[in-house]
Amino acid sequence: MFEQVVDPVGGSLALSALVAAIPLLTLFVLLGALKVKAWMAGLISLAVAIVLAIVAFRMPVGQSLLSASEGAAFGFFPILWIVINAIWVYNLTVATGHFDVLRRSFEKVSPDQRIQAIIIAFCFGALLEALAGFGTPVAISVVMLMALGFQPMKAAAVALIANTAPVAFGALATPIVTLATVTSGVSDDARLTIDTLGAMAGRQTPILAAFVPLVLVFVVDGKRGLRDTWREALAGGLAFGVAQFVAANYISVPLTDIIAALVAAAAVVAVVRMRKAAYEPVTAATLAGGGVGTVAAGSGGTRGRGGVGATAGEQLGDAPGDQAPRDPHAPAVGTDAPVVPDTRAEVVKAYAPYGIIIVIFALANLGPVKAALAQAPWTTSFAWPGLNVFAAGSDTELSSTTFSFNWFPAAGTLMIFAGILTMLVLRISPGRALKAYVDTYRELKWAIVTVMAVLALAYVLNQSGMTSHLGRLLAETGGFFAFLSPILGWIGVAVTGSDTSANALFGALQVQAATNAGLDPVLLAAANSSGGVMGKMVSPQNLAIAAAAVGMAGREGELFRKVFGWSMLLLLLMCLIVVLQASPVLGWMVPGS
Repeated sequence: MFEQVVDPVGGSLALSALVAAIPLLTLFVLLGALKVKAWMAGLISLAVAIVLAIVAFRMPVGQSLLSASEGAAFGFFPILWIVINAIWVYNLTVATGHFDVLRRSFEKVSPDQRIQAIIIAFCFGALLEALAGFGTPVAISVVMLMALGFQPMKAAAVALIANTAPVAFGALATPIVTLATVTSGVSDDARLTIDTLGAMAGRQTPILAAFVPLVLVFVVDGKRGLRDTWREALAGGLAFGVAQFVAANYISVPLTDIIAALVAAAAVVAVVRMRKAAYEPVTAATLAGGGVGTVAAGSGGTRGRGGVGATAGEQLGDAPGDQAPRDPHAPAVGTDAPVVPDTRAEVVKAYAPYGIIIVIFALANLGPVKAALAQAPWTTSFAWPGLNVFAAGSDTELSSTTFSFNWFPAAGTLMIFAGILTMLVLRISPGRALKAYVDTYRELKWAIVTVMAVLALAYVLNQSGMTSHLGRLLAETGGFFAFLSPILGWIGVAVTGSDTSANALFGALQVQAATNAGLDPVLLAAANSSGGVMGKMVSPQNLAIAAAAVGMAGREGELFRKVFGWSMLLLLLMCLIVVLQASPVLGWMVPGS
């Protein structure tokens, strides 16, 4: 067993906190300054954390290694279990050409690029964030925007900026699930649950949502874009924000972004239909200073993350003789053949996978069903074998040493059921679907290592006592920490590229600092996630994904300069929101306050 030691380095809080910061600084320097690959930076930082836990914080070797193993296991299940299976379902749609049918369906809503930016980057991107997250929305949105004629750099900037408001609830609320897990036991506050933390984040990010579509139309077409399409942009933003608030607080935290994305899309389409002739559409040909971007030909035709956006055969790694059939509705390459319209049945099939997912998750989150699935044998919890960690002066083990294995109701498992039904609807053979599944793992192999390493690092930091020392030191800033809280989340996401990872790294620290500073731990824990979403657009990983997707690898710096100002502006807005929520002005917005 191991009991955490108070101020183990020279009996000084400052020195102990300084040593505790070394693993995080190592991760930041490796990723940000030395540009080491994320998986390698994660493993090196984990090794540094284990050594310091043993040498400086007096954690036994066995306990530190077991702590890292539990974190790595949590990184795979439930986090990666969601991402892998969600991307597998997407890959099935690429293999059959139905992803391109979906893209053409969006194009028919409006030929105006400003509206397309809202529909695809904001609404559909939010749906992709809800289902998969971890860079997938940026890669796929960029591919679709390019196929519709957007300039490469503009498409990348639009996709990055749009990927903000939905991030806190991405991958079926994986960041919130992680936040609830790592903060459990750090404070006596019983409100540190998925539902309450989700509700709090649902009272922060919706405020941002109202502004993001306005930013998008300004990026696409400047002041003219705002003047012509502010109604559509505001309708989408407000609809998304209201739906996100309602879903997070009263329906289901995991379903929050799915509901918000669909409501926002419906609102935008409704306004577009009502104002069909109110302004002259801006297309690739008419946009000032614009040019026609690279248009995809055939199935999936432009480059993307790892395989996203590749042709169906390339996407699934098929042998030359096993290529997916060419999309019959796309013109042959090098010809002027007309495009054959998609049939209603094909459009329905293109939307079917997303409808299936929504129905399955809605059923699984019904009160009686959810309660039944939370019981054995569908869900089980057990103490991590051999791991016995106690807080200083406590005779109760940290709750984080208990592993919850909800194998059946887990979001990743439900995605498998959705994938099986998608196979039936799209008529994909089991062999082809299995190959797609194996290739999805191969495509994500380094992402798997990265996420597992970062979660292992977070568990070692938390269970060795390093996080608590950092939290105690930050708490000395007093009430000003309410302003710093979202910035800490922004730093975490900017460096790791993941709101989930940032919550794993800093969630417990936020709660510890809030408790010591007399601030609300639920507010600041949620602020870590909500503040982090603005870091997504400037993270090296997301910049690399976006640049690669538009065929401009090596120009990440130029893209960074295009989005950095917007990231700072939205972050400042979130800092002000949190400060007001920590005061009597908006304190009523904190659940249970």
